[in-house]
Amino acid sequence: MASQPLPEFPTIAALHAGYATGDLTPAEVLAAAYGRIMLADDPGIFLFLLPEEDTQAAAAALGPFDPIAKPLWGVPFAVKDNIDVAGMPTTAGCPDFTYLPERTAPAVQRLLDAGAVLLGKTNLDQFATGLVGVRTPYAVPRNAINPAIVPGGSSSGSAVAVAHGIASFALGTDTAGSGRVPAALNNIVGLKPSLGMVSGTGMVPACRTLDTISVFAGTVEDAYAAYAAAAGFDAADPWSRRLPVPGRAAALPTGLRLAVPDAAGRRFGGDPLAEAAFAAAVEGLPAALPGATVAETSLAEFFAVAELLYSGPWVAERYQAVRELIETCPEVLHPTTRGIIEGATRFSAADAFAGLYRLAELRRATETLWTGTDILVVPTIPRPRTTADLAADPIGPNSELGTYTNFVNLLDLCALAVPGAFRPDGLPAGITLIAPSGRDALLAAAGAALHAAAGERLGASTAPVPPAPSAAAAALPGEIELVVVGAHLSGMPLNDELTSRGARFLRAVDTAPDYRLFALPGGPPARPGLLRVAPGQGHRIATEVWAISPEGFGSFVAGIPAPLGIGTAVLADGTRPKGFIVEPEGLGGAEDVSRFGGWRNYVASLRG
Repeated sequence: MASQPLPEFPTIAALHAGYATGDLTPAEVLAAAYGRIMLADDPGIFLFLLPEEDTQAAAAALGPFDPIAKPLWGVPFAVKDNIDVAGMPTTAGCPDFTYLPERTAPAVQRLLDAGAVLLGKTNLDQFATGLVGVRTPYAVPRNAINPAIVPGGSSSGSAVAVAHGIASFALGTDTAGSGRVPAALNNIVGLKPSLGMVSGTGMVPACRTLDTISVFAGTVEDAYAAYAAAAGFDAADPWSRRLPVPGRAAALPTGLRLAVPDAAGRRFGGDPLAEAAFAAAVEGLPAALPGATVAETSLAEFFAVAELLYSGPWVAERYQAVRELIETCPEVLHPTTRGIIEGATRFSAADAFAGLYRLAELRRATETLWTGTDILVVPTIPRPRTTADLAADPIGPNSELGTYTNFVNLLDLCALAVPGAFRPDGLPAGITLIAPSGRDALLAAAGAALHAAAGERLGASTAPVPPAPSAAAAALPGEIELVVVGAHLSGMPLNDELTSRGARFLRAVDTAPDYRLFALPGGPPARPGLLRVAPGQGHRIATEVWAISPEGFGSFVAGIPAPLGIGTAVLADGTRPKGFIVEPEGLGGAEDVSRFGGWRNYVASLRG
């Protein structure tokens, strides 16, 4: 058994701290996960659960603890059952649709390659059509905070698994809010990436032009870590984009320009507690985000965009996704799901183009907000809805839950749902941060600060939200992190080659212990060469990380002479910025100076 108690909530930081000291093993963490499944006593969470011995075998195959090579080493996770895992049935919440995939979706495979341990596949609103979590022919997952309210959908099982601490993180999907609404209703974080950042290959589509795989976690830091591991360009996915994925959330900048809904845009369905919770969250923004300014804005155009998703021709995309099934045996669909998707038949091709034209007009109208705003802050949902509400009206409450989520993917925005302070009636309340595509890291930095400021607990546990990660300096969106080891260090002879290009110092950090440092022949100035070697044969080498614009990076790299080049460096803080490397064949006549631990110490030794 562990020599210290198992963490009440399995954050990645808590697990890795225990693994690093030997006080915790993946076997114990996985046993605890299956114990929490038993305690939850909820047959609606998982549609396919691996036997515990299979997960134990997968953990044993990871090898020695190595959070640098495998940043998710030993971390348990779950996958929504509209995402393929080889050898596990994919149902998309419809038994008659079930198939057994031969290949694992690339996003899942990236997580496995990063050391995460898969527990199984989770329940959902059938064909990811719904925001309530009750449109399933299987047992309905129970909300982890209060079973009287809906769990949220469509990624219901994934959210509930995380809220109970069964999984450290879980994959959902998000077309209209399915990665955010369940987060709000279960007091966890929901990260909805920029479209195209995570491969959609192996995901059963809902609206293929709008779909993305999303991440649920207890903390923003964990959600972002999973997102960074899962993201990457996929040539097999026609909707995949070649956008850079920051290896970590950005440092929190000061002076953020925040926008919040004006009075007309605050829609709470007559729930005064929901209204008060959002007002309190807005009031706390400047304290949690130093120097932030808050201005009210109209959401009229955003709401008009949201109307297009289900009242416009985009519902025809859902029809296309299940066309063969709904045209040959529609009776196998959940009645509510069938009714929504069959509504697509009232739209024509001309209607589709009319919808596209209207969306383009509205998108242009909403763009003006971003000229003076960094982040739009909205309620994640207007108010919690009960299972009794849905029994009485299967459509209305679902539509209401999408008030602040439906427009996001249509406008190509990224979003992050974070919990806030609980309401006086014990129900969760949260906010969503929204920004233009590519600003996921900025949202994560702000979201982590706001989550910590709320001072609440993680999911359904009593574990407190940990402090926000220190604003360790990191590149902002649009910048590149560059690690230097020699004459470009601050105060060294070639440092002006960085500063003259507008580069700014971020942090001093050692490499992972897998490098050797060489003094290359020639000069002046003396030049180092950093070479990655096999584990156990290297040293930690002192470096500096600088932020530089893409233009500055390009001109800087153009002047690097052989045998030096630019590659990816692995640092002790888990980041992987670009940095100087040396070609092995260029080490002839070079002196190994690794014993000094860094270039400054070596240069100082030369002075006697």
